[in-house]
Amino acid sequence: MNEWTIQRLLTWVTEYLTQKGVDAPRLSAELLLSHVLGLKRIELYTQYNKVVVQEQLNRLRDLVKRAGEHEPVAYLVGRTEFYSIEFEVAPDCLIPRPETELLVQRSIEFLRKRTGPQQVCDLCTGCGIIAVAIARNVPDVKVIATDISEPALAVAARNIEKHKLADRIELRHGDLFEPLVPQLDVFDLIACNPPYVSAPEYEALDRNVKDYEPRLALYAGQDGLDLYRRIVEKVREFLKPDGILLLEIGYQQGPAVRELLEQTSLFAPIRIDKDLQGHDRVVAAARAAAG
Repeated sequence: MNEWTIQRLLTWVTEYLTQKGVDAPRLSAELLLSHVLGLKRIELYTQYNKVVVQEQLNRLRDLVKRAGEHEPVAYLVGRTEFYSIEFEVAPDCLIPRPETELLVQRSIEFLRKRTGPQQVCDLCTGCGIIAVAIARNVPDVKVIATDISEPALAVAARNIEKHKLADRIELRHGDLFEPLVPQLDVFDLIACNPPYVSAPEYEALDRNVKDYEPRLALYAGQDGLDLYRRIVEKVREFLKPDGILLLEIGYQQGPAVRELLEQTSLFAPIRIDKDLQGHDRVVAAARAAAG
């Protein structure tokens, strides 16, 4: 009984990652093994007794060792799922979090209540998850997505191509609104999941985040509000009079971001929605009629 079957490997990898303190060890084991074998996760269980060949064992052991050192599994396998859509991910961009699905959900709800073609801006697009998820779920929408990172935009471009949305999503390189033209580029909805980690929070991040995910996509100054200040400063030029600004926020940032938005006298009402854990997560700021 020296042969390594899928069943035996799943047990071994799960136990190893558990000992190393890796989050979701069973799921991580399934993702690594399905990646190496070229199978879907469900197929691991329909082929439980399949013997894995030595070449695949060698690849798996290397990946498992790296996962045990807390290198993110999403980077190791090069993909992840977000809003029931598979995306390519790479160390050049942030790994999508489930919490961001609330931002997408609120965007889709807003757009579906409107008629005619809709224009959307996705700031800090990263690997393009928000732009792609919105475009896939709202047929009559065009998206301009911006990011300061050219390597991240390269990943986003591949995701857009994969989901056949190149005719509806345009990528532009630059910092926040920098690649946009005032009065020409105006939007029904501006969505953004910006960097919002404060200096103290950044120092306390888990090593699988701090050591591997791009600092550019996480860190936002001493209080974590740098990007929100800059967005609020420029948003008037790019948001339609009946448009909405949707921002993902850190769980302690609701009051501060609300105050920044209120100071513009541009928005009413301003709503803060909570995620499934009961934490403040998305600020929805509708542009006031007189704004």
